[in-house]
Amino acid sequence: MDGYLIKDYGQTVKRYVQTMDLKDDPALIEEYRKRHSREEAWKEILEGIREVGILDMQLFILGTRLVMIVDTPADFDWDTAMKRLAVLPRQQEWENYMAIFQQCREGATSDEKWQMMERIFYLYDSE
Repeated sequence: MDGYLIKDYGQTVKRYVQTMDLKDDPALIEEYRKRHSREEAWKEILEGIREVGILDMQLFILGTRLVMIVDTPADFDWDTAMKRLAVLPRQQEWENYMAIFQQCREGATSDEKWQMMERIFYLYDSE
């Protein structure tokens, strides 16, 4: 594993980390991966994510567990952005489209599906 390069935004950013579980079905998980590929991801969804102020979003997977990392400007307000994202074109359609793979209730918004993780450690500054 060579790791992943991190973008230089030229500004202070905040990072949010969330998690969600997929249904335990290898065929569904493979299809979920496919639908998030460059070729299959919906243009309107990518545009909406950027429109609400998100600088970068990455998904990681291990088995059925997803982890999403979101980088935003330092003045980003999560709740405001998620309310706005929920009403952008095709957003709820995308959420419903993805729900067949996810362990979530029918009709859930992105913000209802993903659970915010709490950071409990970082490489503390030397004193």
